[in-house]
Amino acid sequence: MDRRSNRGIVAAGFFALAFVGALPASAETLADAMVSAYKTSNLLEQNRAVLRAADEDVATAVSSLRPVLNFVAGADYQDPVGPTVDNFSASVALAAQMTLFSSGRNRLSVDIAKETVLATREALVGVEQNVLLSAVQAYFGVRSAEENVAINDNSVRVLDETLRATQDQFDVGEVTRTDVALAEAQVAAARAGLAAARGQLSAARESYKAVVGHYPQRLAPAPRAPALPRSMDEAQAIALRTHPNIRQAQHQVAAADLGVALGAAQRYPTVTADASIAVDDDGNDVSAVGVQLRQPIYAGGRLSSVHRQAVAQRDNARAGLQQTGVLVTQNVANSWADIAVARAQIEATDRQISAATIAYDGVREEAKLGARTTLDVLTAEQSLLDARASQITAVADHQVANYALLASMGLLTVERLNLGIPVYDPAAYYNAVKNAPPSSVQGATLDRVLKAIGRN
Repeated sequence: MDRRSNRGIVAAGFFALAFVGALPASAETLADAMVSAYKTSNLLEQNRAVLRAADEDVATAVSSLRPVLNFVAGADYQDPVGPTVDNFSASVALAAQMTLFSSGRNRLSVDIAKETVLATREALVGVEQNVLLSAVQAYFGVRSAEENVAINDNSVRVLDETLRATQDQFDVGEVTRTDVALAEAQVAAARAGLAAARGQLSAARESYKAVVGHYPQRLAPAPRAPALPRSMDEAQAIALRTHPNIRQAQHQVAAADLGVALGAAQRYPTVTADASIAVDDDGNDVSAVGVQLRQPIYAGGRLSSVHRQAVAQRDNARAGLQQTGVLVTQNVANSWADIAVARAQIEATDRQISAATIAYDGVREEAKLGARTTLDVLTAEQSLLDARASQITAVADHQVANYALLASMGLLTVERLNLGIPVYDPAAYYNAVKNAPPSSVQGATLDRVLKAIGRN
């Protein structure tokens, strides 16, 4: 099964992201960040190499179905036993061997290797999802950190003005020295908060570079949220069909089932053929052909142990598939809940900001009339700052939760998101090596594949 085979499972609307907008050409969008992460990820390169190694296991298994040809050169020396005995002999030969019948063992090994390849492909899809989700988290991490720096910077400016106004009031005897000290303390606290926000921005920029491959320049506004299923049940049903962890576990179960059959086949006979053509040191041609049948009779209990082990591994794989389904549906439910929580937090912070703004404006006007103290004004200003910071966090959490839900459903891939770039073809290398090509015309085809994926 190829990962493209489930394209029709979900409506196309679930895959499309609203990355389009009237943005300056220099602004880096979320799509740009995800594309860069996909192109530069060392983790993806590492797991693509793991997949290519699994592809070679198929070639190795296929080679067991073919004859083996060896060049053999030998020499023997014997202690002389008489004057007429030649005590030295040598020969060169071509020897061939081929398994004619293996009770299905060789074919089962090929099928197991193929299922392992399919499972490894799904593992690669899972890594791709993790890379793209990390890019989303890094993108919104930088955006929220920049916004926090902005509101803290604005807070410092406002509090500086408050401090100057308080100092002017103190100079004319309208307030006490305590009011000035309170304003100075609030300014110092705001500057400390600004320094902390800048530190968080620096850390976010480093995280962005680690995931995306470069430092962020100017990030575009967040795109419109992707279309999501209408209910959690629908999302869970999609996840059980499309999530790479589910499909990986299914292939692992198939490989384990084949492993049980392979374990049982170890008890059955094999038939091999041998042929050789040799020339001895006297120039005589010597040829031989033979057929051998081997049937295990007693192996010290090893064959029974191998079969029992295969059965246990099959049971393990089946239980693993069931548990993977449980975890996948749980992750969908968690992501669904995270979206609901973030939405509620955004609504709550909207009301909080509205109320805090009214309170701040009112307290400031009342302070001008002497009905409020400087401390009241500073407290109101801090409440407004806290509300805005909470909303920044809630908005970022909501955006990330949307994409986390896509990942929990198995839909956060370059292909499904329609990012508009060529995607790595996991079948290209497999198709080039699946028939175990030697260094020949088929090898030249393999060289072209390696060049295309940048691994020549």
